Amino acid sequence: TATTATDTTAATATATTAASTSASASAAPSVACVTGSITAAGSTALQPLVDAAAKQYVKGCTGATIVVNGGGSGTGLSQVAGGSVQIGDSDVTAESKLATPDAAKLVDHIVARQGWIVVSNKDVTGITNLTTAQQVAIWTGKTTNWKDVGGPDMAIVLIFRPQSSGTRATFKKLVLGGVTEATGGQTLTEDSNGAVTTAVTKTDGAVSVIGFAYYNDPANKPLLNGLQLDGVDATVSNMSSGTYKLAADGHMYTNGQPSGLTAAFLDYMMSADVQGTLIPSLSYAPVAK
Repeated sequence: TATTATDTTAATATATTAASTSASASAAPSVACVTGSITAAGSTALQPLVDAAAKQYVKGCTGATIVVNGGGSGTGLSQVAGGSVQIGDSDVTAESKLATPDAAKLVDHIVARQGWIVVSNKDVTGITNLTTAQQVAIWTGKTTNWKDVGGPDMAIVLIFRPQSSGTRATFKKLVLGGVTEATGGQTLTEDSNGAVTTAVTKTDGAVSVIGFAYYNDPANKPLLNGLQLDGVDATVSNMSSGTYKLAADGHMYTNGQPSGLTAAFLDYMMSADVQGTLIPSLSYAPVAK
């Protein structure tokens, strides 16, 4: 019996479920079928795409098993470098997370362009945009009440990702300019995009950063306030054109050149089924040719 991609962490948001349901409802795709079993782990921002693609691949190749786990970019990179998984999914480069010997042996496969959006709890009314300067003030703890940026008189609750998170590293680099974030006051830490999404919806005054795939899921979007960044809408088209800056490549790393099912699945990630159909449906952008 074929085993489709499964999530063994709490990291998969409803975006993955929706994508999987859609994939299951369609006809089995034509794939270069290679049997065997592999595991991909790491980025939860990339996880909805990898999970949905794995389910489609297995539907077309019932002798294959592809397990897709979260854990964060740093975890995925460490695991693929250590040989415990075949693919390490990451929002950032291996060089930015691993020591040189480990990073040097990994092969980078860029499979998508992905974006993130700053979201707040629905009770944070009156705010549709935050500038880079406002974001820096909020995330470093200088601004602690929403009223100071045009919102209600309510404490700001920062929901962070762990230090190993690619989402956190990308936001810190592209928006915060590398500054040190707040460590005290009203802060929480959640270990995945899915957990962050849930926490923001349930925490008064909360703000955080999640992938487009999570924000645009029909089950999540009505429960969140999605904010512009420097007056630019967080959309795939703006990300693709470069006008929206909170975006980065989605990487799938292998320990050396891939072979067997790993190579076949990575080839499938670059196929028209994924690049032309699945990626747009989940609010990613295809790899630029």
